[in-house]
Amino acid sequence: MGLVDVRPALPVEEPPAPPSPPKWRAWLWALLAGVLGAVTGGATFLVGGYVKLTGNVKHEVIAKQDLGERPVKISKAMNVLIVGSDQRDGANAKYGKFEGERTDTIILAHISPKRDGAMLISFPRDSLVQLPACPAKNGLPGQRAHVGMINESFNSGGIACTWRTIEALTDIHIDHFVKVDFTGFKGMVNALGGVPVCIPEAINDKKARLTLPAGRQVLKGEQALGYVRARYSLGDGSDIGRIQRQQMFLASMAKKAMSGDTLTDPKTLFGFLDAVTKSITTDPDLTVGVMKDLAMSAEGLTAGQIRFVTTPWRYSVASPGRVEWVQPQANRLFKMVAADQISKGVKSGEQKIPKSQIHVIVENGTGRQGLGTTVAAELEQRGYHIRKISSAAKPYTKTVLMYSPNGESRAPRLYRELLTARTHRAQNAKTQTLVLVLGADWQGLKPPKTLDDVEGFDATQDSCTAS
Repeated sequence: MGLVDVRPALPVEEPPAPPSPPKWRAWLWALLAGVLGAVTGGATFLVGGYVKLTGNVKHEVIAKQDLGERPVKISKAMNVLIVGSDQRDGANAKYGKFEGERTDTIILAHISPKRDGAMLISFPRDSLVQLPACPAKNGLPGQRAHVGMINESFNSGGIACTWRTIEALTDIHIDHFVKVDFTGFKGMVNALGGVPVCIPEAINDKKARLTLPAGRQVLKGEQALGYVRARYSLGDGSDIGRIQRQQMFLASMAKKAMSGDTLTDPKTLFGFLDAVTKSITTDPDLTVGVMKDLAMSAEGLTAGQIRFVTTPWRYSVASPGRVEWVQPQANRLFKMVAADQISKGVKSGEQKIPKSQIHVIVENGTGRQGLGTTVAAELEQRGYHIRKISSAAKPYTKTVLMYSPNGESRAPRLYRELLTARTHRAQNAKTQTLVLVLGADWQGLKPPKTLDDVEGFDATQDSCTAS
């Protein structure tokens, strides 16, 4: 029996209510798996099916004046802005009705000059940032310069405004953009025959229309879409927790796309490439020919060379429910990416157990209302995966980090970040999940090291090792 199972049922300390309803972002995380997964072995089929694949891709022109003053390009790396569209017409109409398009997920994909490495930087949708002015265009109202949520730019000025915003915030020169919708996401997953994942707890999420048992399983179209959009029924119900889960899904998808089963089967590989190209809208310069050249120049790229990070962030004190970027860590990350120095300062899956695979239950034994939620947010900001926030069954004078023999390898990493705590080994428990019980002596976390906040993982990671 696991550590969690032998404990009495406890009242749940509810996390703060989200500032807005959940949105669909699943389709986005699949895109780079499609492009980069095909890179390692898809060049031959890109050439052979060039005409058909070229006809699949839709293009949207971005006028130079809409981007304004731009950062200088200081390396030969390729930087691709990836956004998701939840447009609800055509095949997407069954997911609801509203006018126009919205996006609440933004990724910047950085592909090294030698095509021997890639990094995906995700920007939390609730980030409060300085937004630049964007002109009104194509029926959109435009954007005035102000402090607002990062996802406002797409609603106000479309992809050109989002492009301009990310360049202004990061000082990274963007070369291309890609837009994907969730119907396309399902097509890519199905073309691979599904994506394997591990689910630590059974899911019954009515909002996501998803019911799944715990354990290892293969998810296909609708199930995969529901899994990566589910929020309130999993972990602490936060958007950041969902981002972590989506990154792990994308890593698993990339591994599947880059596996021998896919690359050595012409029908499967071409079906996957066909699904990818049908699902995207790009700038006119990002043609299938450019994708083909990218594939041919990066045939040696492996899953271990695809990294995932999230812009360093913390919950905002001034604006509850929003997040702010942590400085100087965020700008340091952006400078490294702009100069293509990602291999020198950002840790990845080279570590045995990345923080995203260390699952933590936070129990508040102090009697201080809201402390469990605050600590969980701080741990989540550092990359840990929060399973649940609860009130302890009794008061604790000392902070305790509890772990089972199966979780022993995970405990030291979290323990080293606690200012005050002792440990307890639950000999008969079997779960890998850690339980952090906050006591009256709780003093907080140690200050993070220089780049701890941008620690990531690579696409070789197996979500099943986290369960």
